[in-house]
Amino acid sequence: MLKHRASISMRLTVWFGTIFLAGWVLFGAAMWFNLKRTLVNERYLTLSHRLDRLQALLNKTQNENAASRLADYQQFARATGGGLAEIFRADSSHALPSPTPAAQAFPWPAIHPGAARQFVFVKSRNFWALARRSSLDGETVYLAAASPQAENQLVLDRFWEGLMASAPLLLLISSVCGYWLSRRALKPVDRITAAARSISIRNLSERLPATRTGDELERLAETCNAMLARLEAAVNQIKQFTADASHELRGPLSFVRTVAEVALRNPHADAESRRCFAEIVEETAKATVLLEDMLTLARADAARNDKALESLNLADVVEEACAMARPIAEERSLALTVSLSASRLVNVLGDFTTLRRLIWILLDNALKYTQAPGRIDVALSTAGEQATVLVRDSGAGISEADLPHIFDRFYRADPSRSHVEGAGLGLAIAKWIAEMHHAELTVASELHRGTVFRLDLPLSSTSLS
Repeated sequence: MLKHRASISMRLTVWFGTIFLAGWVLFGAAMWFNLKRTLVNERYLTLSHRLDRLQALLNKTQNENAASRLADYQQFARATGGGLAEIFRADSSHALPSPTPAAQAFPWPAIHPGAARQFVFVKSRNFWALARRSSLDGETVYLAAASPQAENQLVLDRFWEGLMASAPLLLLISSVCGYWLSRRALKPVDRITAAARSISIRNLSERLPATRTGDELERLAETCNAMLARLEAAVNQIKQFTADASHELRGPLSFVRTVAEVALRNPHADAESRRCFAEIVEETAKATVLLEDMLTLARADAARNDKALESLNLADVVEEACAMARPIAEERSLALTVSLSASRLVNVLGDFTTLRRLIWILLDNALKYTQAPGRIDVALSTAGEQATVLVRDSGAGISEADLPHIFDRFYRADPSRSHVEGAGLGLAIAKWIAEMHHAELTVASELHRGTVFRLDLPLSSTSLS
């Protein structure tokens, strides 16, 4: 059993949405890292400018006394960066006292002598610290400043939250747009599929719609149309051969049958010869019926219907067909019952002869496959704008595997039913007659329990009124 698979449109939508989501996450991650790097660089520039001002202050106050310089230094520290500024020697000792308690309590990273600058993240305080080599009164010192990371982290968090919050909405929009685009792109496929399903052996002249787009779908439609053209030509040859052969063989068969019948009337023929001539007459009669059936189907394939449909009483058709079947049923000890509509006037548009043949085919099928003491029930009823004929038997039934093929030409059911004579064309003809009358012929059966054929025909306007 084949597993149910999603449509191409749905699969394309899922793939499109998945790829979009993955791309969105990758894009968001790249933007997040880029924003983080930008914010870190901005923090570095801020600290660098702060150290430039501190250097300028030291240069300006180099001729002042120590107390005045320290006061200016403390004032600068309190005015910028929350007081986080220090001046260290290479051994990490203070070149000037800490300007503020905050600077004194801050866990400054160790100074690496020889490095021109150090830009370090102080994880314990979530701060960035920058130390830059300078000189104070001829001595090498390191100017240090620190700035909090909290504001940058807040920006990064808000950016990531916005990114994640917008992902479901954008995924929904992309999925809807992807489904719409895929359906629009695959719409020609639906048209091709619908057209291909409507083409059968009866209308092989039809072709699939091919839009002049120059894409793969156009090439697919053109390839299928070329295949249909070749198939139509081959089927037409087979139909013509069947019709010609059936027509041409009728003459020789009729001649053989006539000769055999004349020979049977010869009083001087011996018993063995008369038996052989009788078998010839019987077999030629069967072959003639087969040829007539083949000609009927050949006319059906050629869509030639020379029967004019007229209003008739379907009850009369059913009664006449059952009258033909009743002697055979009695001979085979089968019970044949007929139940007609209460009004006994069921007008339909049809051809009396062909409709009678359809009912007879169904009855003949029931007679063949029902063993004594069996029964065959025929019922005619009306409901709404429809007339229904049921032919039910208590015969051998049809297996589930054979039911889908029961109306196929030359199809015979399982070998256990091969003892019944027939070429397998009767039900195919019945199906054609039903289609000719715009009717529906269906079958339901259960093995060893019997078969029910159902014929539904539209009522004519006279019955409806």
